[in-house]
Amino acid sequence: MNPESQLQFGADGKLSHLLTLADFPPRTAREIFALADDFGSGKLAGFRPLEGRLFVNVFFELSTRTRAAVEAAGRQLGADVVNLDQTTMSGEAKGESVEDTILTLSAMGARGAALRHGREGAAADAARAAPEGMAILNGGDGCNSHPTQGLSDAYTLREEFGDDFSNLSAAIVGDCLHSRVARTDARILRALGMEDVRFVGPPHLCPPDAPGFGGVQVYNDLESGLSGVDAVILLRVQRERMTDAERPDSESYFRDYGMTTERAAMLKPRAVVMHPGPINRGVEIESAVADGSRSRILRQVKNGMAIRKAALTMLCGDRS
Repeated sequence: MNPESQLQFGADGKLSHLLTLADFPPRTAREIFALADDFGSGKLAGFRPLEGRLFVNVFFELSTRTRAAVEAAGRQLGADVVNLDQTTMSGEAKGESVEDTILTLSAMGARGAALRHGREGAAADAARAAPEGMAILNGGDGCNSHPTQGLSDAYTLREEFGDDFSNLSAAIVGDCLHSRVARTDARILRALGMEDVRFVGPPHLCPPDAPGFGGVQVYNDLESGLSGVDAVILLRVQRERMTDAERPDSESYFRDYGMTTERAAMLKPRAVVMHPGPINRGVEIESAVADGSRSRILRQVKNGMAIRKAALTMLCGDRS
């Protein structure tokens, strides 16, 4: 079992940290989905299981959607949320480790922290350092994992197609090499029973270990990679993680791998188009597709709120 996955569960078998979807139990994913259903339907309106508890967003990398969603979810659940980001954090610049940052926040009374960091494994290190009773939510660590995004994407497909993933297929398109979303989505979709998961992109932007993600297939030709799929999950080109030699020209990338109206028209009638954001119009997607009837991009954002409420409730809320 993945070492990070083993860190996620306490001796009682309950989720104590959310770090990765590698080896993630399907029953736990479905428990999160069921709780998200209740939040999304309004059944739990006014439910404040984090009332008066301190929760900290610790973001060493820029973020809009994840940080805002975790902050809003935490506040709606009653938490006192504090945001720390790279423009205000001085500890790491002065040599403080992630572990000592977590210990400091715990001493201040924090019951949980969402951590985004450029280094793979940073969230796991934080979880190892966290005292009992303090939960770590991985908001993205390098190219490794982004569990709440993966759960939000799977939840969006469940909403669209139902609980049975076994007859569905998905193409994850673009910079799969540097994308934590690509790895995370592939893991959770395979865990939920989807047999046909594909990485589609330029050869130098597809991870060489793709078959290790539960049998993910690699396609370098977009049309072949899109053939017969139920969902297309587009990815941003992660230029900030690339060398100069790796960075594709935007115009040629859109020509070869962009989701155009013409390509969308070739998809199965019920197929949907998704993107974790931020989207780059005219690079990985045409505006007419991003705003069109197949798009579930804003639905992903909405569902992300319900998923993060569910995750925070399970990690550090009073559910009595």
